[in-house]
Parts: sequence; C-alpha cells; structure tokens
Amino acid sequence: MDRLFCFETKDSCVGILSGVEEFRRYRERMNKRILSSNNLGIKMFFALDTRAYEKGALDTKTKGMLDLVASMVLRCSDCIAYHAIRCVQEGVTDEEFFEALNVALVVGGSITIPHIRRAVEILDQCRDLQKKNKHPGLYAGNHLS
Repeated sequence: MDRLFCFETKDSCVGILSGVEEFRRYRERMNKRILSSNNLGIKMFFALDTRAYEKGALDTKTKGMLDLVASMVLRCSDCIAYHAIRCVQEGVTDEEFFEALNVALVVGGSITIPHIRRAVEILDQCRDLQKKNKHPGLYAGNHLS
C-alpha cells in the first residue's frame, strides 16, 4: 500500500502518506499547528465540528457512515481516510460499509469509483490492524477531517 493516501491540490499530488498510523500522525500534527494559531473562528469551527459528531438523535455509527458518503461525493481524500477509519472504530460492518459506498456511488456517480477504491483499501488496512490486535484507536481531540 505504497500510495494509500494522496493529498491533492487542484493541479497535482503534493504529498503521499502510506498507512493508517502515518495518516494519524500527520493529521494530529497539522491540527495542533492550526489550533496553535489561536484564531477564534478556526477554534470555534473545530469545536462545532467536534460536537456535531457526538451521539444525538443519530448514533455515532450512523453519523460515521453519513460522513463517509458525504466525503466520497465531495471527493475529499483526507476526509475519506478519516471517515473510513472512524467507521471501523464505530463498529461498522463490512456489509454496512459497502452499502454506504453504494449510496455514495448513486449520489455521486462514477466519478466516486476511484475514491471507493481508496476507502476499501483503507478498510482492508484497518481490518488487518484489527487482526494483528492493533486496532487503530487513532483520534483524540478534534474530529475535523
């Protein structure tokens, strides 16, 4: 899985990360850097974002699948990685995961197929970590993708 995560700009890939753990480290480092700016608007949005994913009328597992579908349709590689991992952490079964991907495909069209591949690759990597008893308990702090 040499090219598991590719963060793209409008023109090209600007960086490639391989593996769930490296993604987690990158995400945590950059969120910490962003929050260290002490920009009130950014801090407020991060807090709002975090609270939106807490259990409410919808449980966190359902919200995780909704997040994955939205990320697929928006074609956000970083978001897809985060939400695919969160789905595993929330106990989404493979059957539920693929059903969510089907919804993304219907809503987003064939342009989502490369992102479906990426999500399935991440799912497989997470399942491998679970088999090795290294469940990716990856995210402390802010939810923001």
